[in-house]
Amino acid sequence: MQLETYISDLLYRYECVIVPEFGAFLTQRVSAKINADTNTFFPPKKVISFNEQIQKNDGLLAHYIADVEKIPFEIALDKIKNRIGFIKSQLVEKESISLNNIGKIALNEEGKIIFEPFNHLNYLTDAFGLNQMVSPAISREEYKREVESLEKVIPLTITPESRKARPYLRYAAIAVLALGISGFMGSKYYVNQVENHNQIAQETANTQLEHKIQEATFVIENPLTAVSLTVTKPLGSYHIIAGAFRVEENCDKIISDLKAEGFNARKIGVNKYGLHQVVYNSFENRKDALNALRNIRKNNNPHAWMLVKDLE
Repeated sequence: MQLETYISDLLYRYECVIVPEFGAFLTQRVSAKINADTNTFFPPKKVISFNEQIQKNDGLLAHYIADVEKIPFEIALDKIKNRIGFIKSQLVEKESISLNNIGKIALNEEGKIIFEPFNHLNYLTDAFGLNQMVSPAISREEYKREVESLEKVIPLTITPESRKARPYLRYAAIAVLALGISGFMGSKYYVNQVENHNQIAQETANTQLEHKIQEATFVIENPLTAVSLTVTKPLGSYHIIAGAFRVEENCDKIISDLKAEGFNARKIGVNKYGLHQVVYNSFENRKDALNALRNIRKNNNPHAWMLVKDLE
């Protein structure tokens, strides 16, 4: 049993996933940050940690496995117990064990479990599509120093001739201003005349139309037959999310590309953060949805995730 896959699925939706008789994987939201030294932008994310002291079974993991594999709750508990027993025996023999998409675990000198999380997968669904980004620095100071050096080499001087007043330019500006005002007044008068003409013509047309409607007589020889429309509701409460976008127009391009790849893609509405969500497909059965999610993560999008929600 791939216990790591089930833990990874639950970490998207819950802040604590307890593995009975082993420990708890915890998630904590970390805000976006910028490294000024490297000009690197880091999006918000969930940081995973491990607490060996929390081992009391809350039933979350076992219920999820039982639901996915369609087995009784007690059998799911036995599977977890057997898998944890194997992991503990491997920790004694090996230096460390890798848990897929979660992190590495090992034993220290005191026999306690130490955990090192992987950073390639972001479990914060609100930050879907946001990746680490490096932006080149803006070198404003270099341009300033270059201008200062040019001023020292080539001093700027203003000759007395350039300061002489030119009165003919003043008179020309006044003339241009007067022509502009007169032209503006004339154009405004013309526009008003056109608007008045259009208003009168519109009122005349409306009067004629009302008169013709009053004189018209409608005779219906054959009654119209009723038209029945069948509205199909999107099936399934398990939705494989392809992305969430602030601008709704961006969804149409994504949906077109996904349909070209054979997916039944569509929009399922806006989440509580105002983002328009696009799905690869929706499923009625959780097991089918998980199989599709694993296939999409492997072949199309490693950041795809599953939303469990009944759509109206």
